[in-house]
Amino acid sequence: MTTSLPVSVLCFVVGLGIVLSVGSSILRTLVVPRGVRSKLSALVLRVTLALFRMVARRTTTYEARDAVLAYAAPVSLIVTLMSWLALLFVGFAFLLFSLSPLDWAASFREAGSSLFTLGFASTDRGQLTVVDFIAAATGPVVVGLLVGYLPSIYASYNRREVDVALLHSRAGEPNWGPEILVRHAIINSTDEMLTLFRGWERWAADIAESHVNYPVLIHVRSAQPMRNWLIALLAVMDAAAFQMSVNPGVPQGTARVAIRQGFVAVRDIARAEGITVDEDPDPDAGISLTFEEFELAYDDVASAGYPMERSAAAAWPHFRGWRVNYEQAAYHLAEAIDAPPAAWSGPRAGNLEVILPARPTNRMPGGRSGRPVIGE
Repeated sequence: MTTSLPVSVLCFVVGLGIVLSVGSSILRTLVVPRGVRSKLSALVLRVTLALFRMVARRTTTYEARDAVLAYAAPVSLIVTLMSWLALLFVGFAFLLFSLSPLDWAASFREAGSSLFTLGFASTDRGQLTVVDFIAAATGPVVVGLLVGYLPSIYASYNRREVDVALLHSRAGEPNWGPEILVRHAIINSTDEMLTLFRGWERWAADIAESHVNYPVLIHVRSAQPMRNWLIALLAVMDAAAFQMSVNPGVPQGTARVAIRQGFVAVRDIARAEGITVDEDPDPDAGISLTFEEFELAYDDVASAGYPMERSAAAAWPHFRGWRVNYEQAAYHLAEAIDAPPAAWSGPRAGNLEVILPARPTNRMPGGRSGRPVIGE
């Protein structure tokens, strides 16, 4: 088959462009550790998540929604690999067609034979042998890089989940900031909150680094439906802000640093998701959480025996000034990842009902059996 020179040149340029673009995507996704996102990988992830959400958001309970979405991130990794290989297959076929008298069917057959190292089709021509060797090396390299990428992903995931699981006894599930103060007050261990905040400062730095570098981790869900990394971080920041607002007499340095590292992490990850972030919010600006919701939580925490130095009205401006730094970024991110509809975490698609952490009533002061409905 004879192909005109302009067509051959065009096919060569198209094939080379496809191969180089896919190579760049692979480098950005699997090799370069700087959070340099690949448009192709990001598109595959968005499309995969959108398809799973179409199904998940038809469910009636959050547990059912979480069960569907649990497969989205892992499937996106497989689809990304298949997309890379498919595009490389097409790119090498274009190159082979442009450099030889092979027709399209033979070019695709030889490209597939070389890329997947099957070896059933080859042509004894110097320029084609070079392309065949490059294709034969590319397939195993791509698969090998992804296989090496997965342990890094799941090592970061395991580090993240250990502290999230440990927060269960301190904040219930789904986690909620005031619940942390309540449970520490019940067992007279409020001094241990400094240790908690110190540990979560380092944890927030870790997830900021890992989740920006490996964006798919943002959507990898916890083993339990009501457990979520963002809700956990939001709860710890709310607990720190609440403590500093109502009890300014306690040492505040550790809580301050925990909040600052927390909202830096939330902002970095939100930007990685394409969410617009206000880098310098006005401390006097309003927040979505209302004073009535804050006051209900204040009464709940006070009834558990937590020491209060300020009234709810006096503490509110201080709490609002801290929360404005992270509330909107956290709310948008919680919606983007379909986080559990915990109290004080913003609305969810489908108007899911707010879920409060279960609290053992036999351990409440005075045998209290009820609790306010907060955050709806």
